[in-house]
Amino acid sequence: MPILFWILISTFIISACALAGVFTLSLRAESLNKILMKLVALSSGALLGGAFLHLMPEGVEQMEPKLFFALVLTAIVVYLLIEKVLHWRHCHKGAGCDTHHSMGYMNLIGDGVHSFIDGVVIAAAFVVNIPLGIITAVAMGLHEIPQELGDFGVLVYSGFTKKRALFCNFLVSLMTVVGGLVGWALSFYSIGVEKFLLPIAAGGFIYIAASDLLPELRKNVSLKSFFVDFLFVLLGISIILLVSLFKI
Repeated sequence: MPILFWILISTFIISACALAGVFTLSLRAESLNKILMKLVALSSGALLGGAFLHLMPEGVEQMEPKLFFALVLTAIVVYLLIEKVLHWRHCHKGAGCDTHHSMGYMNLIGDGVHSFIDGVVIAAAFVVNIPLGIITAVAMGLHEIPQELGDFGVLVYSGFTKKRALFCNFLVSLMTVVGGLVGWALSFYSIGVEKFLLPIAAGGFIYIAASDLLPELRKNVSLKSFFVDFLFVLLGISIILLVSLFKI
């Protein structure tokens, strides 16, 4: 089968991982609220692990370190500006402002960039050879399921309805397919443009986790409950670490 076919099939399957949140649609609000912070914690760990254990090590191998970290810093500042604009757009009139609302949009932006990069990486692996592409796609899929569950929890926590969160999460995850197509097209030119997306994603992951998600966990007044959430942060990091260790 043509390489393009393998790229399209694998990236679409990985995009479908965003539908993992469908199992929560039958849960009552009370039951869902009990696991929301666990999902937020899991997503925090996955974002931090993805940035520090996957994107940044890969980035400094492909780019001069000072330039790479300058772009990471730039991305963090730009994400701050984007979040402020989104927050102002919804809240500049004052009344009824939801301080968590922009968190969901920021998470979608970050997830979109991450999904796009995943697609480019998968396409590049398939261009090398099909077995390497399959292994890379499987590795991506293994960390997408828990990450997408965490992202779904963040969207619901930030005010999205469950159905809207599921739809938006899946729509954004289709950026993996777009990234696959772009990566396949770029393989004919070998200009390495995908390496400049790594610091953008890394900066976004760090910003979302540090400014939006981790502060929510810190608000937990119950020390016992906090440590349970903390274990989910470590679980998210551990999952990404395992994927990085077995990356081929």
